[in-house]
Amino acid sequence: MKRSQQLEKIKTTTRWDMVVIGGGATGLGTALDAASRGYKVLCIEKYDFSKGTSSRSTKLIHGGVRYLEQGNIAMVRDALFERWFFLKNAPQETRTISFILPVYSWWRWLYYGFGLKLYDTLSGKYSIGKTEFLSAAKVKEAIPEIKTEKLKGGIRYWDGQFDDSRICLSLARTAISKGATVINHMSAESFTYCDHKIDGLVMQDLLSGEHHKVKAGVVINATGVFADYIMHMDNKEHHNIVAPSQGIHIVVDKKFYNSDEAMLIPRTSDGRVLFAVPWNGCVIIGTTDEKADYTDEEPQAGSDEIKFVLDNFNKYTSRHLSPVDIKSVYVGLRPLVRSNKLLHTADLIRDHTVLVSKSGLVTVTGGKWTTYRKMARDTVSKATRVAGLPFRRCRTRNLQLQAGPVADPGLPADILHKDHPFTTADVIMAVREDMACTLEDVLARRIRLLFLDAEAAVQCAPGVCRIIQQELGHEDEWVATQLNAFYELAKKYLPLPMQNREIS
Repeated sequence: MKRSQQLEKIKTTTRWDMVVIGGGATGLGTALDAASRGYKVLCIEKYDFSKGTSSRSTKLIHGGVRYLEQGNIAMVRDALFERWFFLKNAPQETRTISFILPVYSWWRWLYYGFGLKLYDTLSGKYSIGKTEFLSAAKVKEAIPEIKTEKLKGGIRYWDGQFDDSRICLSLARTAISKGATVINHMSAESFTYCDHKIDGLVMQDLLSGEHHKVKAGVVINATGVFADYIMHMDNKEHHNIVAPSQGIHIVVDKKFYNSDEAMLIPRTSDGRVLFAVPWNGCVIIGTTDEKADYTDEEPQAGSDEIKFVLDNFNKYTSRHLSPVDIKSVYVGLRPLVRSNKLLHTADLIRDHTVLVSKSGLVTVTGGKWTTYRKMARDTVSKATRVAGLPFRRCRTRNLQLQAGPVADPGLPADILHKDHPFTTADVIMAVREDMACTLEDVLARRIRLLFLDAEAAVQCAPGVCRIIQQELGHEDEWVATQLNAFYELAKKYLPLPMQNREIS
């Protein structure tokens, strides 16, 4: 997966059946779906694959336990089916993981037990593990740090886990193998029209500054929380349809939650659920659901949000967390579909929506990671009708996603940081084979170190930057610019006590 090859295809192709704007889960899933049906498709991403919300999930493939409590049976059932195909189609990048829900009253034990049994039943033949009741002793054995006072027992159930950014790369890689052209650091600048209908796109390569003009049968807007921006680009009178919801996660050392099983905290102080999930040798705890009055490529956690996560987690464990224990904080914005009748983002529509403007722009928004394939299927089917393309059935239900390339044994394997397993070879392969172009591309989304341990990412940034420089042939000025930009970015991921310090 080499960017130069994708750029050459853009320069030599006169017309595309579909152009997809957005290189997250939905955009890349749409590109793969379209390419696997035999359509000629181009997918562009302004920054890097999964730069936005798609890299900031809880890393779970799930039906949505709390949606079941809300009575949204159909959405949960669909997501449970998609969970099965997700796990089956990406076995090298996913795994099943057990969750324990601790309960502190007998009534809650029965109530949640019934709900999770129903959760399992709804998955039918696509079940991935049997729900079971646990004694208090079994819960303590599985989660040594659990608060034992008044603990009655727990329920164990199963869901899936993945690395969101790695799956985005797998989607890009597989789409390319099916004939798609996929490229990052390419911005959509404006639309071109014929008889008031969109017939193409003007793009800018943000690395070279070069502009490209492409023609397309249909353009698909799959930009998540930025969907309204693209729709405004088409229609200045457009009224926003996305109501962003901010969710934060904190990452801590495994010593604070030393279990291979995840924990579901069933009811936080605002009525949501909270997860503690082992991931890459650390533990992810989240998430929140706060109305966001802004959209930003790098949203930042507020002190109240961090306190909320810490306080609700600490109610269930014997080893209490404080802000100084946090290794990284990351924030995502959910692209929820707006409704003027609802007051809280927790009540907004979580399912996806596909819209077509008067000019023929197809916009898909909403949804969640687990159902990306279904979102892509619906979007491509709609787009084919808009473009007048011959109908072809979706082929992704049993389509295996390509895993990442294996590093050459001859590459240097020096450890980048003593506390983490990532090596020089990982950086080299990210640049050579996975289209990483910047320091952030590597440390945030290829080896995930910024998300796992922001301080460690800062410490190894100079060495990683020199490796990238050598691979791409950049001047020393590029290194200085990259390091300054990354240090500013890293401050948003650092724990609150460290955010205001100087980094160099």
